[in-house]
Amino acid sequence: MSDLDAEVQTASDFGGDGPPVEEKPYKIIFEANACFGAGKCAEVADNWEMDIASGMAKPKSYYIGEDELEENIRAAEVCPAKKDVGCIHVVDRRTDEELSPDPHGDGTLSVDW
Repeated sequence: MSDLDAEVQTASDFGGDGPPVEEKPYKIIFEANACFGAGKCAEVADNWEMDIASGMAKPKSYYIGEDELEENIRAAEVCPAKKDVGCIHVVDRRTDEELSPDPHGDGTLSVDW
């Protein structure tokens, strides 16, 4: 199988079921292996904090509601990891589309695993 034939990864492939979609319609997918501890996410979003032991960022919650969406999109946008593509991905669980950073411009998940 060539790389062109490889199956596209979707957000629903990661993280389990979580709370009901109606309550928390958005999901954070965090590429912790790509985080280098810049802390930009924690500066702009209450959902993000810096882990003192590891020096890396981590979300307080991987599932978020409408009221938390804007700050988490901002965290994804300011993350400098992966050559400014970021390692924080905000996904709409209802459509399985990546809302941010969405570097492909088509809502496909932009993880590097």
